[in-house]
Amino acid sequence: MRYVAAYLLCALSGNGSPTPKDIKHILESVGIEADDTRLDKVISELKGKNVEEVITTGYGKLASVPAGGAVAVATSAAPGSGGAAAPAAEEKEEKKEESEESEDDMGFGLFD
Repeated sequence: MRYVAAYLLCALSGNGSPTPKDIKHILESVGIEADDTRLDKVISELKGKNVEEVITTGYGKLASVPAGGAVAVATSAAPGSGGAAAPAAEEKEEKKEESEESEDDMGFGLFD
C-alpha cells in the first residue's frame, strides 16, 4: 500500500509517469526502505494508466463491497428469530475474557 500511495503522490503532483527513483525518494523521506520487486510491480501495473481514472474505478468497486454491520442488523431485527440473543451471549463471553486478562497482571497492579 505504501508503494501505491507514493506513486499516487508523484502522479497527483504532476509527474505523469513516476520512476522508481521518484518513489524511493518519497519512501525514504519518511524512513521506509523500498523493496525493488514490489516497487517494480506497482509501476508496471500503473504504467500508462490515468491515475484519476484508476481512482474512479476503485471507488466503483468499493461501493459494491457489503458493509459488515448491515448483516448483523438485519438478522437481529427479524421478529421471533432469536437474533438478539446471540449478541448478548457474545457480550457475556467477552466480559469473562476481559476479567481473566485483568487478573493476569503478574502479581502487581498499576496503583498498588
